[in-house]
Amino acid sequence: MEQLLRNFFLFLGKNRRLTVLAKKYGMMFGASRFVAGATLEGALKTIHELNAQGFSVTIDHLGEFVDNEREACDMADHCIQAIEAIADRGLDSQLSLKLTSMGLDIDRELAISNMHRILKVAQKRGVFITIDMEDEPHCQITLDIFKELRAEYDNIGTVVQAYLYRTVDDLQDLNPYHPNLRIVKGAYKEPPEVAFPDKRDVDENYKNLVTIHLLQGNYTAIATHDEAMIQFAKKLVAEHQVPKDRFEFQMLYGIRPERQKQIVEEGYKMRIYVPYGEDWYGYNMRRLAERPANVAFVLKGMLKRK
Repeated sequence: MEQLLRNFFLFLGKNRRLTVLAKKYGMMFGASRFVAGATLEGALKTIHELNAQGFSVTIDHLGEFVDNEREACDMADHCIQAIEAIADRGLDSQLSLKLTSMGLDIDRELAISNMHRILKVAQKRGVFITIDMEDEPHCQITLDIFKELRAEYDNIGTVVQAYLYRTVDDLQDLNPYHPNLRIVKGAYKEPPEVAFPDKRDVDENYKNLVTIHLLQGNYTAIATHDEAMIQFAKKLVAEHQVPKDRFEFQMLYGIRPERQKQIVEEGYKMRIYVPYGEDWYGYNMRRLAERPANVAFVLKGMLKRK
Protein backbone atom coordinates (compact mmCIF):
# COMPACT_ATOMS: atom_id res chain seq x y z
CA MET A 1 0.00 0.00 0.00
CA GLU A 2 2.81 2.42 0.88
CA GLN A 3 4.46 1.88 -2.51
CA LEU A 4 1.13 2.44 -4.27
CA LEU A 5 0.67 5.73 -2.41
CA ARG A 6 4.23 6.75 -3.25
CA ASN A 7 3.67 6.07 -6.96
CA PHE A 8 0.34 7.89 -6.86
CA PHE A 9 1.78 11.08 -5.39
CA LEU A 10 4.78 11.03 -7.73
CA PHE A 11 2.35 10.74 -10.65
CA LEU A 12 0.34 13.71 -9.37
CA GLY A 13 3.52 15.71 -8.88
CA LYS A 14 4.43 15.41 -12.58
CA ASN A 15 0.99 16.50 -13.78
CA ARG A 16 1.40 19.89 -15.45
CA ARG A 17 -2.33 20.74 -15.38
CA LEU A 18 -2.60 20.16 -11.64
CA THR A 19 0.56 22.22 -11.11
CA VAL A 20 -1.04 25.16 -12.95
CA LEU A 21 -4.26 24.84 -10.93
CA ALA A 22 -2.36 24.65 -7.65
CA LYS A 23 -0.35 27.75 -8.52
CA LYS A 24 -3.55 29.60 -9.42
CA TYR A 25 -5.53 28.76 -6.31
CA GLY A 26 -2.79 29.14 -3.72
CA MET A 27 -1.41 27.41 -0.66
CA MET A 28 -3.94 24.63 -0.17
CA PHE A 29 -3.74 20.88 0.51
CA GLY A 30 -1.44 21.28 3.52
CA ALA A 31 1.40 22.91 1.58
CA SER A 32 1.99 25.51 4.28
CA ARG A 33 3.35 22.72 6.47
CA PHE A 34 6.27 22.22 4.07
CA VAL A 35 6.56 25.54 2.20
CA ALA A 36 7.45 28.94 3.74
CA GLY A 37 4.91 30.96 1.79
CA ALA A 38 4.77 32.18 -1.78
CA THR A 39 7.15 35.18 -1.60
CA LEU A 40 10.81 35.89 -0.91
CA GLU A 41 9.83 38.17 1.95
CA GLY A 42 7.98 35.28 3.58
CA ALA A 43 11.04 33.06 3.16
CA LEU A 44 13.33 35.70 4.67
CA LYS A 45 11.04 35.98 7.68
CA THR A 46 11.19 32.20 8.13
CA ILE A 47 15.01 32.21 7.86
CA HIS A 48 15.21 34.87 10.56
CA GLU A 49 12.93 32.84 12.86
CA LEU A 50 14.89 29.63 12.28
CA ASN A 51 18.26 31.35 12.78
CA ALA A 52 16.99 32.67 16.13
CA GLN A 53 16.35 29.05 17.16
CA GLY A 54 19.91 28.00 16.31
CA PHE A 55 19.27 26.58 12.84
CA SER A 56 21.15 27.22 9.62
CA VAL A 57 18.99 27.34 6.48
CA THR A 58 19.05 26.75 2.77
CA ILE A 59 16.24 28.24 0.70
CA ASP A 60 14.85 27.06 -2.61
CA HIS A 61 12.62 29.14 -4.89
CA LEU A 62 10.37 26.48 -6.32
CA GLY A 63 9.79 26.15 -10.06
CA GLU A 64 8.53 22.88 -11.51
CA PHE A 65 8.09 23.66 -15.20
CA VAL A 66 10.39 26.22 -16.81
CA ASP A 67 10.01 25.91 -20.56
CA ASN A 68 11.24 29.16 -22.09
CA GLU A 69 14.32 31.34 -21.88
CA ARG A 70 12.52 34.28 -20.26
CA GLU A 71 11.23 32.14 -17.39
CA ALA A 72 14.70 30.66 -16.83
CA CYS A 73 16.32 34.10 -16.72
CA ASP A 74 13.59 35.35 -14.40
CA MET A 75 14.33 32.43 -12.05
CA ALA A 76 18.03 33.31 -12.10
CA ASP A 77 17.20 36.97 -11.41
CA HIS A 78 15.11 35.90 -8.44
CA CYS A 79 17.98 33.79 -7.09
CA ILE A 80 20.28 36.82 -7.31
CA GLN A 81 17.68 38.93 -5.51
CA ALA A 82 17.50 36.27 -2.77
CA ILE A 83 21.30 36.16 -2.43
CA GLU A 84 21.48 39.94 -2.07
CA ALA A 85 18.70 39.92 0.54
CA ILE A 86 20.34 37.13 2.56
CA ALA A 87 23.66 39.00 2.59
CA ASP A 88 22.14 42.41 3.29
CA ARG A 89 20.22 41.07 6.31
CA GLY A 90 23.13 39.01 7.64
CA LEU A 91 21.13 35.78 7.58
CA ASP A 92 22.64 32.31 8.01
CA SER A 93 21.34 30.82 4.79
CA GLN A 94 22.52 29.17 1.65
CA LEU A 95 20.61 28.88 -1.64
CA SER A 96 19.58 25.69 -3.42
CA LEU A 97 18.41 25.54 -7.03
CA LYS A 98 17.66 23.12 -9.84
CA LEU A 99 19.40 23.32 -13.19
CA THR A 100 16.09 22.75 -14.97
CA SER A 101 14.82 25.97 -13.38
CA MET A 102 17.88 27.67 -14.90
CA GLY A 103 16.86 26.45 -18.36
CA LEU A 104 18.72 23.13 -18.66
CA ASP A 105 15.92 21.43 -20.60
CA ILE A 106 15.83 24.36 -23.03
CA ASP A 107 19.54 24.82 -23.66
CA ARG A 108 22.60 23.67 -21.70
CA GLU A 109 24.47 26.89 -22.33
CA LEU A 110 21.51 28.94 -21.09
CA ALA A 111 21.61 27.08 -17.79
CA ILE A 112 25.39 27.51 -17.48
CA SER A 113 25.13 31.22 -18.30
CA ASN A 114 22.51 31.69 -15.59
CA MET A 115 24.65 29.73 -13.12
CA HIS A 116 27.65 31.99 -13.79
CA ARG A 117 25.51 35.06 -13.15
CA ILE A 118 24.29 33.60 -9.85
CA LEU A 119 27.63 32.27 -8.67
CA LYS A 120 29.51 35.52 -9.32
CA VAL A 121 27.09 37.43 -7.11
CA ALA A 122 27.00 34.65 -4.51
CA GLN A 123 30.78 34.48 -4.33
CA LYS A 124 31.01 38.24 -3.87
CA ARG A 125 28.32 38.22 -1.16
CA GLY A 126 29.54 35.08 0.65
CA VAL A 127 26.52 32.89 -0.05
CA PHE A 128 26.92 29.17 -0.78
CA ILE A 129 24.97 27.60 -3.66
CA THR A 130 23.86 23.97 -3.90
CA ILE A 131 22.73 22.43 -7.18
CA ASP A 132 19.86 20.10 -6.28
CA MET A 133 19.77 16.70 -7.93
CA GLU A 134 16.76 15.82 -10.06
CA ASP A 135 15.63 12.57 -11.65
CA GLU A 136 18.11 10.04 -13.04
CA PRO A 137 18.01 11.27 -16.67
CA HIS A 138 19.34 14.62 -15.40
CA CYS A 139 21.99 13.08 -13.14
CA GLN A 140 25.01 12.90 -15.43
CA ILE A 141 24.56 16.33 -16.98
CA THR A 142 24.05 17.84 -13.52
CA LEU A 143 27.31 16.34 -12.28
CA ASP A 144 29.13 17.39 -15.45
CA ILE A 145 27.98 20.99 -15.04
CA PHE A 146 28.83 20.92 -11.34
CA LYS A 147 32.41 19.85 -12.11
CA GLU A 148 32.73 22.54 -14.76
CA LEU A 149 31.56 25.23 -12.33
CA ARG A 150 33.48 23.82 -9.37
CA ALA A 151 36.71 24.34 -11.28
CA GLU A 152 36.01 28.09 -11.18
CA TYR A 153 34.00 28.62 -7.97
CA ASP A 154 34.51 27.35 -4.44
CA ASN A 155 31.05 28.35 -3.17
CA ILE A 156 29.17 25.56 -4.88
CA GLY A 157 28.04 22.04 -3.92
CA THR A 158 25.61 19.47 -5.22
CA VAL A 159 23.56 16.43 -4.19
CA VAL A 160 23.92 12.67 -4.59
CA GLN A 161 21.15 10.11 -4.16
CA ALA A 162 21.55 6.80 -2.34
CA TYR A 163 18.85 4.97 -4.27
CA LEU A 164 20.86 5.10 -7.50
CA TYR A 165 23.28 2.25 -8.22
CA ARG A 166 25.75 4.65 -9.83
CA THR A 167 26.30 6.94 -6.85
CA VAL A 168 29.26 5.09 -5.28
CA ASP A 169 31.13 5.52 -8.56
CA ASP A 170 30.01 9.16 -8.73
CA LEU A 171 31.61 9.80 -5.33
CA GLN A 172 34.96 8.55 -6.59
CA ASP A 173 34.65 10.63 -9.74
CA LEU A 174 33.82 13.76 -7.73
CA ASN A 175 36.45 13.28 -5.02
CA PRO A 176 39.27 15.16 -6.83
CA TYR A 177 37.05 18.28 -6.65
CA HIS A 178 36.81 17.99 -2.84
CA PRO A 179 33.08 18.56 -3.13
CA ASN A 180 30.62 19.74 -0.53
CA LEU A 181 27.85 17.18 -1.01
CA ARG A 182 24.37 16.74 0.37
CA ILE A 183 23.63 13.02 0.62
CA VAL A 184 19.96 12.08 0.31
CA LYS A 185 18.04 8.87 -0.27
CA GLY A 186 16.15 10.21 -3.32
CA ALA A 187 12.58 11.33 -3.99
CA TYR A 188 11.83 10.51 -7.64
CA LYS A 189 10.24 7.42 -9.11
CA GLU A 190 13.07 5.52 -10.81
CA PRO A 191 13.03 2.16 -12.62
CA PRO A 192 14.79 -0.86 -11.05
CA GLU A 193 17.33 -0.74 -13.87
CA VAL A 194 18.91 2.37 -12.29
CA ALA A 195 17.76 2.41 -8.66
CA PHE A 196 17.49 0.06 -5.69
CA PRO A 197 13.83 -0.98 -5.35
CA ASP A 198 14.28 -2.23 -1.76
CA LYS A 199 14.46 0.31 1.07
CA ARG A 200 16.98 -1.85 2.97
CA ASP A 201 19.42 -1.61 0.08
CA VAL A 202 18.93 2.15 -0.12
CA ASP A 203 19.63 2.45 3.62
CA GLU A 204 22.82 0.41 3.35
CA ASN A 205 23.99 2.44 0.38
CA TYR A 206 23.23 5.65 2.26
CA LYS A 207 25.47 4.53 5.14
CA ASN A 208 28.18 3.57 2.67
CA LEU A 209 28.07 6.94 0.89
CA VAL A 210 28.21 8.91 4.14
CA THR A 211 31.18 6.81 5.30
CA ILE A 212 33.12 7.16 2.05
CA HIS A 213 32.57 10.90 1.69
CA LEU A 214 33.30 11.77 5.32
CA LEU A 215 36.41 9.63 5.54
CA GLN A 216 37.75 11.11 2.32
CA GLY A 217 37.84 14.38 4.24
CA ASN A 218 35.07 16.13 2.33
CA TYR A 219 32.31 18.28 3.79
CA THR A 220 29.18 16.17 4.15
CA ALA A 221 25.57 17.24 4.57
CA ILE A 222 23.75 14.26 6.06
CA ALA A 223 20.23 14.94 4.82
CA THR A 224 17.81 12.49 6.42
CA HIS A 225 14.82 12.21 8.74
CA ASP A 226 15.55 8.52 9.37
CA GLU A 227 16.59 8.06 12.99
CA ALA A 228 18.65 4.98 12.16
CA MET A 229 20.70 7.01 9.66
CA ILE A 230 21.14 9.84 12.17
CA GLN A 231 22.40 7.48 14.85
CA PHE A 232 24.72 5.77 12.35
CA ALA A 233 26.25 9.10 11.37
CA LYS A 234 26.72 10.21 14.99
CA LYS A 235 28.48 6.94 15.82
CA LEU A 236 30.66 7.16 12.69
CA VAL A 237 31.90 10.70 13.37
CA ALA A 238 32.58 9.83 17.01
CA GLU A 239 34.59 6.69 16.14
CA HIS A 240 36.69 8.51 13.53
CA GLN A 241 36.89 11.80 15.44
CA VAL A 242 35.49 13.75 12.51
CA PRO A 243 35.45 17.47 13.44
CA LYS A 244 31.99 18.99 13.75
CA ASP A 245 32.91 21.68 11.25
CA ARG A 246 33.19 19.05 8.50
CA PHE A 247 29.60 17.85 8.48
CA GLU A 248 26.06 18.88 9.24
CA PHE A 249 22.62 17.33 9.47
CA GLN A 250 19.87 18.56 7.18
CA MET A 251 16.11 18.16 7.32
CA LEU A 252 13.16 19.55 5.43
CA TYR A 253 11.12 22.43 6.77
CA GLY A 254 8.05 21.11 8.58
CA ILE A 255 9.23 17.53 9.08
CA ARG A 256 10.31 16.32 12.54
CA PRO A 257 10.74 19.85 13.98
CA GLU A 258 11.16 18.56 17.54
CA ARG A 259 13.98 16.25 16.45
CA GLN A 260 15.59 19.14 14.63
CA LYS A 261 15.68 21.09 17.90
CA GLN A 262 17.14 18.12 19.77
CA ILE A 263 19.99 17.76 17.27
CA VAL A 264 20.92 21.43 17.77
CA GLU A 265 20.75 20.96 21.55
CA GLU A 266 23.10 17.97 21.18
CA GLY A 267 25.69 20.34 19.71
CA TYR A 268 25.42 19.43 16.03
CA LYS A 269 24.84 21.77 13.12
CA MET A 270 21.34 21.44 11.71
CA ARG A 271 20.36 23.06 8.42
CA ILE A 272 16.70 23.36 7.46
CA TYR A 273 15.77 23.16 3.76
CA VAL A 274 13.14 25.87 3.28
CA PRO A 275 11.29 25.97 -0.05
CA TYR A 276 9.03 28.86 -1.02
CA GLY A 277 7.19 30.17 -4.05
CA GLU A 278 3.96 29.72 -5.94
CA ASP A 279 5.09 26.52 -7.67
CA TRP A 280 4.80 24.46 -4.49
CA TYR A 281 2.65 21.65 -5.87
CA GLY A 282 5.25 19.25 -7.31
CA TYR A 283 7.48 19.68 -4.27
CA ASN A 284 4.57 18.97 -1.93
CA MET A 285 3.63 15.79 -3.82
CA ARG A 286 7.21 14.47 -3.54
CA ARG A 287 7.17 15.06 0.23
CA LEU A 288 3.96 13.03 0.44
CA ALA A 289 5.49 10.30 -1.71
CA GLU A 290 8.53 10.10 0.58
CA ARG A 291 6.36 9.64 3.64
CA PRO A 292 2.71 8.75 2.96
CA ALA A 293 1.95 9.30 6.66
CA ASN A 294 2.11 12.99 5.78
CA VAL A 295 -1.24 12.51 4.04
CA ALA A 296 -2.89 13.10 7.41
CA PHE A 297 -1.49 16.63 7.44
CA VAL A 298 -2.75 17.21 3.90
CA LEU A 299 -6.28 16.13 4.81
CA LYS A 300 -6.17 18.33 7.87
CA GLY A 301 -5.12 21.28 5.71
CA MET A 302 -7.92 20.63 3.21
CA LEU A 303 -10.62 20.43 5.89
CA LYS A 304 -9.38 23.29 8.02
CA ARG A 305 -11.71 26.26 8.09
CA LYS A 306 -10.37 29.58 6.91
